[in-house]
Amino acid sequence: MAGAGAAADSGKSDPIVTRLANEDKVPFYRKPHLLFLYLMLFPTCMGIELTSGFDSQMINALQIVPWWVKFFGDPQGALKGIIAAAYSLGAILSLPFVPRINDRFGRRWSIFGGSVVMVIGALIQGFSTHVGMYIVARMILGFGIPTCIVSGSSLIGELAYPKERPVLTSLFNVSYFVGQIVAAAICFGTNSIDSDWAWRIPSLLQICPSILQMTFVLFLPESPRWLITKDRGEEAHQILLKYHGEGDNAVEFVEAEFAQMNATINLELEISKRSWMDLFQTAGMRRRLLITTMLGLFTQWSGNTLISYFLGDLLKMIGMVESTSVQKINVSIACWSLVCGVTVSLLVLKIRRRVMYMACTISLLLCYIAWTISMRYAQTAALEKTPNQAANIAVLFFIYAYSPCYNMGYNALTYTYMVEVWPYAERSRGIAVFQLFGRLASFFTTFVNPIGLKDVGWKYLISYCVWLAYEVVFVYFFFPETFGRTLEELAFMFEDKALADQAVAAVQKVIRHENFDANGPDHKYPSAEVKETVV
Repeated sequence: MAGAGAAADSGKSDPIVTRLANEDKVPFYRKPHLLFLYLMLFPTCMGIELTSGFDSQMINALQIVPWWVKFFGDPQGALKGIIAAAYSLGAILSLPFVPRINDRFGRRWSIFGGSVVMVIGALIQGFSTHVGMYIVARMILGFGIPTCIVSGSSLIGELAYPKERPVLTSLFNVSYFVGQIVAAAICFGTNSIDSDWAWRIPSLLQICPSILQMTFVLFLPESPRWLITKDRGEEAHQILLKYHGEGDNAVEFVEAEFAQMNATINLELEISKRSWMDLFQTAGMRRRLLITTMLGLFTQWSGNTLISYFLGDLLKMIGMVESTSVQKINVSIACWSLVCGVTVSLLVLKIRRRVMYMACTISLLLCYIAWTISMRYAQTAALEKTPNQAANIAVLFFIYAYSPCYNMGYNALTYTYMVEVWPYAERSRGIAVFQLFGRLASFFTTFVNPIGLKDVGWKYLISYCVWLAYEVVFVYFFFPETFGRTLEELAFMFEDKALADQAVAAVQKVIRHENFDANGPDHKYPSAEVKETVV
């Protein structure tokens, strides 16, 4: 949309640092420190969504395990909904505290603390003696995950070299599907155990992703941007030199990047009170807030929770009830989703954000319309005891077709876009708001889905078709383009361009070597001069 694009472009700065990064032709795997950084990001930050994927698939798969059904009395309707939704409810309760924890303790320790909470929740879950204890355990698990997600997604964006940042932040959500595959495979393996351990083992194994994070997160450096806000600029500068200073024009790039960070963050902090009210103060912030709340709803109200949490119910509606066959479909869908997620994540360097979001929403709408029609014929035939094999195959086809459509935008771009839309000073709050509305939407749908499927059957899918049509319209009119710039070059895209120009001026001084001689004995740490340009 021209209007949205023009409004967003007005505050974007001259992409000097982006151009410098693109001039660096040395690949990341030939930069030892950067390669080590990326390897550490995978089990820590990237691995965070393993927990979410494991949880959604475990609850999905355990509903098919006979011993889980027997132990909890075959929960149906509202009780089944609250068991699935308890994870999201716990996350909702923790979100008001997440930005404060992030700002005070930094990204690394926030991830560590959230992981400890999740380990406690998984242990209680695995040793539950009744359904109430199981629900509380899932709430504790949910309470820990948002701190890790907000911190981890931010830390990836704030540590990665600009050329690789979009791919890394897009891969953040892909580990969700790895968690799904692992959980589906474990539940498939324990399905034949003739005791409570058929469901206790998967429940206890949910501690594994959190233990990985606790083990490796302290090998990561802290976010340079967080260090700058704590007047620890020298440490931030050294981190950038170590991890971003190995390519072509390395010293010049690092000094320009640091000057841009320092100037932009100081400008942000001058106009920010670091409170929730900042999100409502200006027209730019209110627009970010609107986009964020809608994106949170879109990621959970696009029909994905039906497949993630209630695949067994969907297949039962078309006459597929044999547990082993359903488990096999469950595992195959998780594997297919991983392939789709990784493939789409690698496209974020080539395709613009708005193009991917529009393709995502339009294809989801078409997929759901076709799925709804197929489900109507399949369920009607199943109820009449005359199975319609063609309709059944069509339903399965569109369940599988859903994955590439969803991954195109709502998986691959979710955290990439949130990190780009929000400036540093409000990033934790912005992503927390995204999490809040995503969790609220997830809580609502996981609670309502089994009731809707039970009461109105295939007609329940029509509600998703209507909502997806709204998503297409909203994305077209409100989503700005953020492709091809560093985080600081996007920081003021909805604000006065004069602010962006001040940050550019600081970078230009460094590029012209006005503040230091990069190769001489009198090399100066540039933070003081940068602060002068800000003031």
